[in-house]
Amino acid sequence: MTGIEPRSFARAAGVVYLGYFAAAIFGSVLVSRKMNAGVAVGCMADVLYAVTSLLFYRLFRPVNGILALVATVFSLLGCAADVLHQINRAPAGLSPLLFFGPFCVLLGLLILRSEFLPRWLGWPLIVAGVGWLAFLIPAVATHARVVIFPLGFLAELVLMLWLLIKGVNEARWAAVRSLRFHPYQ
Repeated sequence: MTGIEPRSFARAAGVVYLGYFAAAIFGSVLVSRKMNAGVAVGCMADVLYAVTSLLFYRLFRPVNGILALVATVFSLLGCAADVLHQINRAPAGLSPLLFFGPFCVLLGLLILRSEFLPRWLGWPLIVAGVGWLAFLIPAVATHARVVIFPLGFLAELVLMLWLLIKGVNEARWAAVRSLRFHPYQ
């Protein structure tokens, strides 16, 4: 990272991630109360999630640049789809989960391969990502809603808290970067 240590960078990503959580929850409360500001706050949450995704790309690029880029593209597409949903302009059948599912799976894989974050942080994200994709099947969505939403929320909450409190292991991040980093990897 140019000019900033990996641990500080990871914590900064955690701060933006926390902003996303706060905006998403506040926006949902406003929407549930039929308040117009809820859509604007929800869109702000999507912007914060997009920024978080770009920060994740920068953090995980040394692990696997192509995988990190694909994950980022999925997340940005999910954010765009969610904004379209919030402003009632989404094409029929376009669910943000179609993009956020693969994003969570890929982010989990990047964490498993990273060596600078605990591997156990990756598994819940992978399971949550598969859950988001399964949620696209109406029969599954009807019966599994009470499991999939809390699981996805908790998987991302734990990652956000870890980044805020611990950041990353700088020595391992530097080792991964020096061993694996190739700009076109």
